[in-house]
Amino acid sequence: MGRGIALALAAAGAKVIVNDIGASAAGEGLDQGPAHEVVAEIRAAGGEAAADTHSVADWDQAHAMVQAAIDAFGRIDIVVNNAGIVRDAIFHKMSREEFDAVVAVNLSGAFHVSRAAAPHFKAQNGGVYVHITSSSGLIGNLGQANYAASKLGVAALSKAIAIDMQRSNVRSNAIAPWAWTRMVGTIPADTPEQQKRVEGLKKLIPEKIAPFVVALASDQAREVTGQIFGVRNNEIYLFTQPRLLRTAHTSDGWTPETIIERVLPMFQNDFYPLARSGDVFTWDPV
Repeated sequence: MGRGIALALAAAGAKVIVNDIGASAAGEGLDQGPAHEVVAEIRAAGGEAAADTHSVADWDQAHAMVQAAIDAFGRIDIVVNNAGIVRDAIFHKMSREEFDAVVAVNLSGAFHVSRAAAPHFKAQNGGVYVHITSSSGLIGNLGQANYAASKLGVAALSKAIAIDMQRSNVRSNAIAPWAWTRMVGTIPADTPEQQKRVEGLKKLIPEKIAPFVVALASDQAREVTGQIFGVRNNEIYLFTQPRLLRTAHTSDGWTPETIIERVLPMFQNDFYPLARSGDVFTWDPV
């Protein structure tokens, strides 16, 4: 998916820093090859690009990544926070290391790179952030407490950036993509239900995410900020954001007993079920 985004941005005229630490899905075996391969593709097509292999999970390395854009091209206008990892485990079996590793890349990484670019965006009175969130965080999934928490955090981070940097003409939006990628390919497929889910995911083309990223990054989308979108093959979604659904009021104040007797029954018909992403997106991708 990152390769597709880099190629599409370059084709639209952007000068691209292609970042990839070159690790396996398990985080092992660092290899600088993938980033350089995408750069070679961009250059072969007549575009401009440079490779970077710093880790978004590290504050200093994220700043070095942004500095690489300044050094190579003189400025930075767009940040796409696409880096992500999974370490799936049922919550009561999830280790501290599995939780911390996912949050470090997915959420802290998005903060590190965004924060490194922010002073440049502010100084030039303009810039665009596109953050990759997930329906796992927006809706829910089994065995992904770490991933869901990090990706819901990314959506909140995007909104906060949009609010804080609006005065500097900086836009920030989030996209929840559906795509069959190397990361998604690590999902367990041990049961018939899991196997059916994986077969459906294989229909999701990662390059289909790129056009929407390019559109959000363009000047023509200058009025679009603080939103959460979804892209699944040829479908594009606009997600809701939390708003008040029901209210309960009493002039006497509430006690635990009156809350149990009155408020919870009043709200119960509007409680959300424990749905997973697949329960909401039940139709085949188009």
